[in-house]
Amino acid sequence: MSDVTPSTRPAASELGRFLEIQNLGLNLPFAIAFLVLAASGVPSLRTLVLVVIAFVAARNAGHSFNRWVDRELDRRNPRTRDRLLAAGRSSGAFAVTFAVANAAIFVTAAYFLNPLAFVLAPVALGLVLGYSYTKRVTSFTTAFLGLVEAITPAAVYIAVRGSLPPVVLLAVGGLLAWGTAFETVHSLGDLASDRELGLFSLPVRLGAERSARLVPVLHGIALVLLALFGAALGLTVAYWVALAAMAVLAALTDRAILRAPTAARVPFQRHFALGAIYLVGVLVAVFVPYGPAFVLP
Repeated sequence: MSDVTPSTRPAASELGRFLEIQNLGLNLPFAIAFLVLAASGVPSLRTLVLVVIAFVAARNAGHSFNRWVDRELDRRNPRTRDRLLAAGRSSGAFAVTFAVANAAIFVTAAYFLNPLAFVLAPVALGLVLGYSYTKRVTSFTTAFLGLVEAITPAAVYIAVRGSLPPVVLLAVGGLLAWGTAFETVHSLGDLASDRELGLFSLPVRLGAERSARLVPVLHGIALVLLALFGAALGLTVAYWVALAAMAVLAALTDRAILRAPTAARVPFQRHFALGAIYLVGVLVAVFVPYGPAFVLP
């Protein structure tokens, strides 16, 4: 099936499905949490608006570019064959134009944030767009996707402060492990189709059971690094309660994965809850302080 004519444009509902707006919740809670931490409270309205614009634009650019790159593969995968481009309901030209426009919006927002954000904007775009090709060349595509998610705390701190305190690298490492765990779970759900299509991922390389056993290890590493990050900032008990709740929910999720590695629906849904728990813990720790003092480096 060939692409429809370039003049075809999706309706609003189709555009929402194309961008999978509902999945913004996967990373947005972490982005908001680090925004609050970087600003030591409520950021200025200007910074808040620019960061949100940059976050959404970068996601839109990466997502639409990925849909364009994967359109032929999506047509051969039962799970994805109904996507906008794969089903021929819109053109590849639209997806590329939309990606370029959002990339330009992202760079513009970075320019108005501060010089360092502007200088590093192409690096962030390279990561966001580059992951679309990794599944064709390396089994570590899941780790690369984890890296894309891991730039969130660094990007937010740079956007707010114009610098990157070394302690933030703990959060970057935590999100790298956390994102790699999530993407491994997601890849487990596509294991059969990835093998059939000749694509690479950790589950394809390691097998379902070994990949499933890797997920709780990655979750543990992520929680330890986020705990060290919180300790370095002197966050209050609310932060630790949130991490404890995340550990319990992650353990329940990991048990479900170990029982049925390729049934990724429940772990996928719980990822929203895990991010929300972290955000609530940060908000309470910052705005309702008690216990150890809240001190940023």
